[in-house]
Amino acid sequence: MLRVRCLRGGSRGAEAAHYIGSRLRGVFRGWVQRTFQSTQAAAASQNTCAADDKAASPVPKDCLVCSYNEWDPLEEVIVGRAENACVPPFSVEVKANTYEKYWGFYQKFGGHSFPKDHLKKAIAEIEEMCNILKGEGVIVKRPDPIDWSVKYKTPDFESTGMYAAMPRDILLVVGNEIIEAPMAWRARFFEYRAYRRLIKDYFNSGAKWTTAPKPTMADELYDQNYPIHSVEDRHKLAAQGKFVTTEFEPCFDAADFIRAGRDIFVQRSQVTNCMGIEWMRRHLAPDYRVHIISFKDPNPMHIDATFNIIGPGLVLSNPDRPCHQIELFKKAGWTVIQPPVPLIPDDHPLWMSSKWLSMNVLMLDEKRVMVDANETSIQKMFEKLGISTVKVNIRHANSLGGGFHCWTCDIRRRGTLQSYLD
Repeated sequence: MLRVRCLRGGSRGAEAAHYIGSRLRGVFRGWVQRTFQSTQAAAASQNTCAADDKAASPVPKDCLVCSYNEWDPLEEVIVGRAENACVPPFSVEVKANTYEKYWGFYQKFGGHSFPKDHLKKAIAEIEEMCNILKGEGVIVKRPDPIDWSVKYKTPDFESTGMYAAMPRDILLVVGNEIIEAPMAWRARFFEYRAYRRLIKDYFNSGAKWTTAPKPTMADELYDQNYPIHSVEDRHKLAAQGKFVTTEFEPCFDAADFIRAGRDIFVQRSQVTNCMGIEWMRRHLAPDYRVHIISFKDPNPMHIDATFNIIGPGLVLSNPDRPCHQIELFKKAGWTVIQPPVPLIPDDHPLWMSSKWLSMNVLMLDEKRVMVDANETSIQKMFEKLGISTVKVNIRHANSLGGGFHCWTCDIRRRGTLQSYLD
């Protein structure tokens, strides 16, 4: 540090000024020289990195990731895995998202594998689904198998894992960007690990990669006394805008969002709070508009078995869960279709979902749809719309909580960014 005593008097003052000036000029010259040397060193370091690390090479012109909606021709998709799937521990957020008839199942098997025989059938069904997608000309990628029974602990909670079965829940592709959702269930805190290899590959190919703020999942994120005892309780609470997740910190599941070009629709649900929606709104603005829509739904969680957009201006709207903002779409000239009642039998276990997975379909393009082989009613509906059906049986996979849309995340669709609501 340069310290100068205060000198009084003309000649001594001039002397001091000359001394200070010379010292400052020396300091400045030294700073410039060091800065120049540091810049040269940094440039050399970057050149070395570029030579040794392929990830630092120029971004390819054609990015592997590009998807703006739910219906453009599908070229590449991630399909989930049922391997090692575990029942989540029966915590408050799980209780709020499941029906009372299955609470005993969660209390008994929480932290352990789903029934082995059932799981084996689900795995086989998804393998066949992958083969059919490949036969339709779609590139299929899979997450890594992980042991989800391992216990983990953070400063705020402890849990076991669940699965990597539903990539739609954790990944949202908007254009050439992959957004990793923060999730809301403690059992899904580390679910992202199964997808990291894939996402790094996509990033290295030129994709944007965003991870939303990871919640602590502390007790304050959940209403620990969420009062559900019946379907009537659920209806009443949902109508009042009360959910098990609070506004303590942002949280959302990607499956509560559905895309239609520049317009993206989302619902406030048991796993997606207003802070999470606002984070997405700010993140995607100004290129995309995020619209909140709501439904008469006693247990809102994931939008795609309630409101599934299947084409430009064409949407499946669940008749049991009417949309409160449906006039918005009708005024824009959209065709709103109510799918038929599902045919799945009452005795088939649906531990984490409703029968309306029948409308949870995957569009291969505007004229082809992957649909449940057992749901003949909805097959006829699509045929009347001029859409050919690719029939696949994933009845046992349905039990884990998802249909075709849930089990997949489309990475690339051949199309461009457009507006369909104006």
